[in-house]
Amino acid sequence: MSESQPAGKLFTDPDPDAARAVFAAQPRALTDKRTSVRDAVSRYVRDGDYLAIGGFGVNRIPTAVVHEILKQSKQNLSFAGHTSTHDFQLLCAGNLTDRGQLLARVDVAYVVGLEARGLSPHARRVLESGTVEVCEWTNYALAVRLQAAAMGVPFLPSRTMLGTDTLAKSAAKVIPCPFTGLPLVALPALYPDVAAIHVHEADIYGNCRIRGVTVADLELARAAKRVIITCERLIPHDEFRREPDRTSIPFFCVEAVCEVPFGSYPGNMAGEYFSDEAHLRNWLIVEKDLDGFKRFLDEHIFSVADFDGYLAKCGGLPRLRELRAQEFLLSTNR
Repeated sequence: MSESQPAGKLFTDPDPDAARAVFAAQPRALTDKRTSVRDAVSRYVRDGDYLAIGGFGVNRIPTAVVHEILKQSKQNLSFAGHTSTHDFQLLCAGNLTDRGQLLARVDVAYVVGLEARGLSPHARRVLESGTVEVCEWTNYALAVRLQAAAMGVPFLPSRTMLGTDTLAKSAAKVIPCPFTGLPLVALPALYPDVAAIHVHEADIYGNCRIRGVTVADLELARAAKRVIITCERLIPHDEFRREPDRTSIPFFCVEAVCEVPFGSYPGNMAGEYFSDEAHLRNWLIVEKDLDGFKRFLDEHIFSVADFDGYLAKCGGLPRLRELRAQEFLLSTNR
């Protein structure tokens, strides 16, 4: 094999038996898991945890949970940066000099950028500071790592990253194929301590429905040791029994359920509302000046009681109705 072994650091334990011991202790009864976002974050997100966020880009992100992680000043988290845009931008806000260090380690596939909108000045500031450990992967590699965890195996083989600089900066291993002798990349299972996923509909027990692309969220829900669900709306359990094939995430994967209408704002939600592009642009502008950015965070996040307060600061129901109408027009013209 011509590939040298990568030199990156592994931030999680890929041992499936250690993870299985955690999963085996979790209850399987149908219990009412409704709670507030504040209580869910207080109970299930702990300092030093490895955190993963559902959605992709600014699509279907659990913004309310990330706000609460900021408000509660969680510290020294590891993070799976799997095409992470506004959620990563928010988490980096916890690495301001007077708020300690929210992020300590990041598995990077895609962070700092907000796709076509540009780069986050503060996320760039945080990563360039040298205070955050980084290990590099591709989007596909992180998805495969979650798949391995969901399957209960310590790694899965792939050919992704072979011949790239990304491989050299990852924590993967190059192994020979036992059948052909060709080099393969062994991608270690990724078992996050906690995951937050925003869905369209859920019942009180944690059964979930997702409309549109799920990316790696189905694997994430099975890989994470604790899962916080936020949903656009709660629906009766009988709806899931009536159409069980529409269940994306089953109740036994979930610890907490929080009803948060418009919970992906300023991101978009397929079939529900479009992203608030003006507000996302404003984030990129205010981040340029650190003092101005701190004032923006104080006004929009730290000084409001909850996520509803943030929505009110950003235009409230009139603005949300505009975004809902925009999504409807776009979906009917597709």
